Amino acid sequence: MKVAVVGYPNVGKSSLVNRLSGTRTAVVHERSGITRDRHEIACEWNGRRFLLVDTGGMDALDPDPIAGSIRDQARAALADAQVAVLVVDARAGLRPGDEEMADLLRRSRLPVLVAANKVDGVGDLALAADFHALGLGDPVAVSAAQGLGSGDLLDRLVELLPSEGDAAQEADDTLRLAVLGRPNVGKSSLVNRFVGSERVVVSEVAGTTRDAIDLPMEIDGRRVILVDTAGMRRQSKVQESVEYYTVLRSQRAAERADVALVVCDAADGVTAQDQRVAELAMGAGCATAMVLNKWDLGTMDEEGLDHERARVARKLRLRPRVLTTSATTGRNVDRLLREALALGDRRRTRVPTPQLNRWLGEAVQARQPPARQGHRLRLLYAAQVETAPPRFAIQVNSRARLTRDYAYYLENRLRARFGLDGVPVIIDFVEGAHRRRAASTR
Repeated sequence: MKVAVVGYPNVGKSSLVNRLSGTRTAVVHERSGITRDRHEIACEWNGRRFLLVDTGGMDALDPDPIAGSIRDQARAALADAQVAVLVVDARAGLRPGDEEMADLLRRSRLPVLVAANKVDGVGDLALAADFHALGLGDPVAVSAAQGLGSGDLLDRLVELLPSEGDAAQEADDTLRLAVLGRPNVGKSSLVNRFVGSERVVVSEVAGTTRDAIDLPMEIDGRRVILVDTAGMRRQSKVQESVEYYTVLRSQRAAERADVALVVCDAADGVTAQDQRVAELAMGAGCATAMVLNKWDLGTMDEEGLDHERARVARKLRLRPRVLTTSATTGRNVDRLLREALALGDRRRTRVPTPQLNRWLGEAVQARQPPARQGHRLRLLYAAQVETAPPRFAIQVNSRARLTRDYAYYLENRLRARFGLDGVPVIIDFVEGAHRRRAASTR
């Protein structure tokens, strides 16, 4: 079930969505025009689950091309919703923009609630009465800032929801796929190409996306939650508060994701900032691939691509694959989605213990473990202890004899043997139990 939250710019839609959902997911700022895409946020009230769809402010007279895209996104949200909430500013009173929205909602034939926001005290309750003139029923006086009337609004909202089909729960095999990268590298264009429609706002202006937008889709019968994120610049360049919070939401999106596609501009190659974004994703436990977008422009040849792949393998410990695509032409888009699914599966991989110990024996035979003060490190046994991401325990005779170089050698051999490039791998080196008992008696 979806509830579209619409209204004129700067009436407090995102603040109200955060209040109703009990989250701080939607970006809120005193400046108007912060929300641009439609953003779905889970909500539950009295046992009913539904999605609140936050939308950008609709101003029919704004000539800005982005404003036109925002209006299209809001209309698409209404087309996909079962109920609509029209948010108005009680303090500002009835405005022409509110009447235009009311006319649009009447034509949509959706059940509609009018939420008269910014009623921050009992003395302001009378302000809501002005909005009876919209012809959409009794307005509900609410305060997103103070919480006044939010329970009444949710009660009315649940009454309007169709009785059948609560919002479906994400299945256990649902893959969360985050699209990350610097500003203006084509993330939103690529997301639109993935879902096959103009689902998020695209503009040549860097920084158009400000929320982390969750988009449910299905790939080969597999449920996927696609997350479009705001561009991530170097921390020293993030100056205004809006950008700070949008970058923070991108980081949190990575923490909730299973797989990350780090989108780069093929004209620039994989830059130092692209590598930092990839390290953030991998540090959050995401299986990761680098994607060189805008490949159709022909700014890099195959030799340059080989150079970028070698550099990424040398610079990034997880050795993510470097893939090419064009959001404009659709080149390799299906391949990217298949690779994302494969990465998600490899992140959940479990290696049988006999195979793991055969690998360990071969690795030791290929390169002898280090020795210190005449005593050599011995690798006794290996087992996988966790998945998603995979975690392994290798029993050794003495951790003090383990060197970082040899630990990296084992990690790289493990990735190569079991196809774990781009997947976070954790290896714990544990001293044998007999060794610990002996140490405790000294």
